[in-house]
Amino acid sequence: MNVAQSRILRRAGLTAFLGVAALLLSGCSIDNDVLRFGFPMGVTPQGKSIRELWTWSVVAALIMGIIVWALIFWVVIFHRKKKDSPEFPRQTAYNVPLELAYTAVPFVIIAVLFYFTVVVQNYVDEKTPDPDVTVDVTAYQWNWKFGYQTVDLKDGEAKYDGTDLEEQAAAEAGATPGEGAEGSEDGEFVPGAIHGASPQDLSYLRYNKIETVGTSDEIPVLVLPTGKRIEFVLASSDVIHGFWVPEFLFKRDVLPNPKENHSDNVFQISEIEREGAFVGRCTEMCGTFHAMMNFEVRAVSPDDFQEYIELRKPLSEGGQALTNAQALEAIGQDPIATSTTPFYTDRTVRSESVADGN
Repeated sequence: MNVAQSRILRRAGLTAFLGVAALLLSGCSIDNDVLRFGFPMGVTPQGKSIRELWTWSVVAALIMGIIVWALIFWVVIFHRKKKDSPEFPRQTAYNVPLELAYTAVPFVIIAVLFYFTVVVQNYVDEKTPDPDVTVDVTAYQWNWKFGYQTVDLKDGEAKYDGTDLEEQAAAEAGATPGEGAEGSEDGEFVPGAIHGASPQDLSYLRYNKIETVGTSDEIPVLVLPTGKRIEFVLASSDVIHGFWVPEFLFKRDVLPNPKENHSDNVFQISEIEREGAFVGRCTEMCGTFHAMMNFEVRAVSPDDFQEYIELRKPLSEGGQALTNAQALEAIGQDPIATSTTPFYTDRTVRSESVADGN
């Protein structure tokens, strides 16, 4: 192949590549199933930002991969040693402009990806001081407890403070210092004390008047309004768990003693964009029944959510004190989870001899 033919072939290949890339990028929506590369659609603005970052990162990686593969095949085919010629192909070692180019280009790619990653991360972590709903999330082996700390939909209804002051005070009163810590009587040190507090001290957890607690037979359903900013306050009563709703497209670790563990246990979503039922899971290996630790987020209209809260309020506050299932049924929703089902399992702790049938 002569130089002219080589130049023509090179230009034709480049033109074909650019044409295909332009067709893919201009003719397909960012919400296209193919361009999502396996990601869910996402039901929050934060989720959409994460998905778009994922899509364009993969597209950039594919384009760079095609360029690299094309260069490799080009060298293998057109610059190999000729069978009947003793001469080597023209060498490009110590080509300073070329070496500078393939050194600088990766740094530029990394810088661009880093910039957009930081932009999306800052947006996902953004918090405002006055969310419409604040939800307390408590993880434990092996289920979830959800409670409403505050509800203020700014629709003319008074802001609802759902903190259970009596339960909160009782938990704080029961927080006794561990043995060997300051205030203990015998002065003996017991491993496991955290900053002078008993390992059994759960006063850092939040207690609410409206709570939904999961059981082995019932998946907990967390009811939330669409179109409203929602804040989640996470804490674990035992080991590390993980709070993950796939349609939110990111997960958060749920730690015991968040303050002592220097973790930011609060995050917000600006809104849930559509009604529906979305499965939630634990993403940290937390023990025997980790795989059974599912929950459901049920997104309803703001009016239905306001009615749901009124139905679940205690009788002393003018509510009807309905259970979660009863309140869901009253607003026309399925009373049980529809996105996941309970696993049939006996969670009773058994000794080794019982387990062996002795």
